[in-house]
Amino acid sequence: MDSPYLFHSQRLGFRTWLPSDLKQFSAMNADPETMYYFQKPYSTKESLAMMKRMNALYKERGHCYFAVDLLESGDFVGMIGLGTKTFPAHFTPCVDIGWRIQKKYWNQGIASEGAAKCLEFAKNLNVLQVYALASSRNAASIRVMQKIGMEYECDFEHPDLKDHPRLQPCILYKIGL
Repeated sequence: MDSPYLFHSQRLGFRTWLPSDLKQFSAMNADPETMYYFQKPYSTKESLAMMKRMNALYKERGHCYFAVDLLESGDFVGMIGLGTKTFPAHFTPCVDIGWRIQKKYWNQGIASEGAAKCLEFAKNLNVLQVYALASSRNAASIRVMQKIGMEYECDFEHPDLKDHPRLQPCILYKIGL
């Protein structure tokens, strides 16, 4: 039988999005603690729209924020992958790396392991540099950026977060591949 995974790390399988992911993805995106560093939790409709955008991005560019499973059990962990940022900034348009993991899998090295594998994937796509951004208060995401070898670039005011001052300033990290 063919593997559902496009690639994998030691513990994680990376794949495109399936309709069966909606329930768990939506539950993760609706959780206020998981979504603390975003503008707001997402509705089921917003989660479905994101899944569709990610599959379209994969078809168009060969990368997206992938659905991620534990290889051992097949359990859905969250999303880790590559996106494209186009909001007005000195570093856009750019390829970015991001992650969102279900709470029960936090502090297990999953985001770092998965992000490192996504950087390898980006290199295979001939991406020359990858950026990561987060609220400067999001210490957990900043730790992941550092663990995967990214370097601090700058702090900046994210134009899409003007109405969310608690998330500002944002921090930008970068890595050359």
